[in-house]
Amino acid sequence: MFRKSALATVAAVLFASSAGAGGNAKDIVDTAVGAGSFSTLVAAVQAAGLVDTLKGDGPFTVFAPTDEAFAALPAGTVENLLKPENKDQLIAVLTYHVVPGKVMSTDLSDDMTATTVQGGSVTIDLDNGVMVNNATVSAADIEASNGVIHVIDKVILPKG
Repeated sequence: MFRKSALATVAAVLFASSAGAGGNAKDIVDTAVGAGSFSTLVAAVQAAGLVDTLKGDGPFTVFAPTDEAFAALPAGTVENLLKPENKDQLIAVLTYHVVPGKVMSTDLSDDMTATTVQGGSVTIDLDNGVMVNNATVSAADIEASNGVIHVIDKVILPKG
């Protein structure tokens, strides 16, 4: 319970500026843009044509890799995914980071699985912090008007 509270506190501090005036939360895309550490993710969402979807009603749960997570991929991976001819592959990678519905950290249980929009599933591990597959959640429960963002330190890739 402490680790969930600590992650929520970190998220609140990191993303305090992402809420609009009067407490009106921004949507997932605007929250990511406002955070300043998701420029690669935002560029990928734009290249994949998913902006309107992630600005839609939702709700969505997004496991959002930071710019550093994308930078840790093998050289040329991001550039290759952003090519127009690889749009389907890019969409598959991005939608693997999205779960339909709003899943807060308090909804998680150890070794649970969740089906992603891409169709594959991710596994949640609570044994050593909160992990989604092999990625560590560094900030959780960043609420947006149409869902929630959990920041992760690695890009998770669907099987196949």
